[in-house]
Amino acid sequence: MDAPNWYPHDVSRETLEKLADYGQLLRKWTTKINLISKLSESDLEERHIWDSAQIYTPDDKNWLDLGSGGGLPGVVVAILAQGDGHSQRMTMVESDQRKATFLRTCARELDVSFDVVAERVENLHPQSAQIVSARALASLDTLLGYAFRHLKAGGECVFMKGEAWEDEVSAAKANWRFSCDATPSRTNPKAAILRIKEIERV
Repeated sequence: MDAPNWYPHDVSRETLEKLADYGQLLRKWTTKINLISKLSESDLEERHIWDSAQIYTPDDKNWLDLGSGGGLPGVVVAILAQGDGHSQRMTMVESDQRKATFLRTCARELDVSFDVVAERVENLHPQSAQIVSARALASLDTLLGYAFRHLKAGGECVFMKGEAWEDEVSAAKANWRFSCDATPSRTNPKAAILRIKEIERV
């Protein structure tokens, strides 16, 4: 596996190999449980791994990934952070026990450090995270409700949203005040990465 030309960070050969091994685990387990769609398997690296990698920033922040599923973006971010030598604490929340088992298998077989919490987001005690992320979990309005309890003061949400992201932002403003920096996704220019701060209920 090679990093795409647009990726802004240096990635070591060891980290690339670990990302490739993660991709193989995704393919293997998808035959048993629904982690990624069959249609996207042929383009797994671009559609899933590098799509997730674009939200990674080299730092040591306490990170909470909601609805982690197959580990996108959580496992990818954890692998990249480890490769950079950062002591970032990654916690992945996944209520589906089979998917939580997959995530723990990834941590063990890839030798990557992260925590897996097999609970519903609504039942999780406040995490005081500096970054809260999610990919394909819920509407922005719902995500803000989840993140509001778990985000440390001054923290940031990083949400990966599809082509209807502008409609989701507009709808969320009925219930929330927030600052939002939207950048086009490098893997789908019609999709966006939303970086959200200063969340308040209306």
